[in-house]
Amino acid sequence: MIHLRRLAKSFSHAIHGVVVVFQSEQNFRIQVAAAILVFFLALFFRVRYEEWIILLFLTGAVLILELVNSILERIVDTFKPRIHPVVKDIKDIMAAAVLIASVIAVMVGVIIFYSPVSLLIASW
Repeated sequence: MIHLRRLAKSFSHAIHGVVVVFQSEQNFRIQVAAAILVFFLALFFRVRYEEWIILLFLTGAVLILELVNSILERIVDTFKPRIHPVVKDIKDIMAAAVLIASVIAVMVGVIIFYSPVSLLIASW
């Protein structure tokens, strides 16, 4: 049986987690702003259904990776608050994962938006 109070509380905790990361992590705020811009452009250029799915998937992946990065940073800082070489490597590796996902998302975005943007520019 589904307990609506527990479900509501779970959603409340999840939303609080997003708010905490949004307030404390500049990169997350930038990525959320980029996601909003991408969705605005997708609406403006009326991208195809399949392209929407790709944009949603990649945007979600980048945001989720940034959340995981924030979690990992807080965990390793709890156990090793001073910069330890291994802690630094862990943080750098997780940041690299976010960077790679972001670069791939940008590349796919360029591919999706290249044609409609070039047509818009050509029509001026």
